Amino acid sequence: MSGIAEHKPLIPGLLGSGPAMRRVYQLIRKVAPTDAAVLLVGETGTGKGMVARAVHQLSKRSGGPFIRVNCGALAENLLESELFGHVRGAFTGAVSNRTGRFEAAHTGTVFLDEINSTSPHLQVKLLRVLQDREFERVGDTQTIRVDTRVIAASNVDLVEEVQAGRFREDLYYRLNVVTIYLPPLRERREDIPELVGHFLRQFNQKNNRHVPHVRREAMEALQSYDWPGNVRELQNYIERAVILAPGDEITCDLLPDAVLGRKPPSIGFGRPQDIDRLTQDFVRQALRLKPSNGRLYASIVERVERELISQVLASCDQVQLKAANILGINRNTLHKKLKQFGLD
Repeated sequence: MSGIAEHKPLIPGLLGSGPAMRRVYQLIRKVAPTDAAVLLVGETGTGKGMVARAVHQLSKRSGGPFIRVNCGALAENLLESELFGHVRGAFTGAVSNRTGRFEAAHTGTVFLDEINSTSPHLQVKLLRVLQDREFERVGDTQTIRVDTRVIAASNVDLVEEVQAGRFREDLYYRLNVVTIYLPPLRERREDIPELVGHFLRQFNQKNNRHVPHVRREAMEALQSYDWPGNVRELQNYIERAVILAPGDEITCDLLPDAVLGRKPPSIGFGRPQDIDRLTQDFVRQALRLKPSNGRLYASIVERVERELISQVLASCDQVQLKAANILGINRNTLHKKLKQFGLD
């Protein structure tokens, strides 16, 4: 049994003092005082949002607003209005003028997370803001000028997106003035004890618990695991262990099977023939209903999709990030599906 020493962050809000993170900190300190656009690249859960905030806080714009927009969480028409605002009557439901995020971030920083999910139309408008610092609200002709720094993030390789024709090359080069690569947790295992210590203190306080120790075997298991969900996955597992711990230490039996190298539990469907049987039942029920609106195909797909997501979530103890990784979809896509199917 061992206690976890408390480390003072090298940059406020960021954790990890190993070589990989020290390189990140070095870039942050160099780029923060400038007005250069910054592109953050890394897997989901590596802390891109925290790095963006650190860049803002260490910049001359720290007294201004820090506005975060998740580009993957909104449909294109909603995202355009969110970013640039709209005027009354611009579209159905636009009952009053609205200020967009770029305008709200004037003199400060706007952080565009998952910028790879933006449409070609929006990419043109983003390029103009980066080049000319101006735009028009949706449905308006009046040009608005802003003094806003842009930090963008992507969890996919934008070079590949450019080559595939899904992302504008000129926008990529505008964003890619300085790129900061956020290493996945498996590439900085030496930081895991520090992260575990931080999350222990955080969740002990949050849940009024006293679990200050981690057994050596448990720490070894945490440092051996590959962490597909990165720091966010580690955070979830430590919170779960703190809540379930019967004593004052984290032991191996409080960690998920995947962390311990065991075969994860079945996602619920069982044998392949069970999946076939379930699908056949859905088809038979849909045919009996004889939908007259031409949605036979959609109704069957929706029911199978809903059941699949429900079963995968159950197998992951309702941890959405892990479920999204298993399903091979973006966590925001999963969140939209949960709302669509009434599973949230």
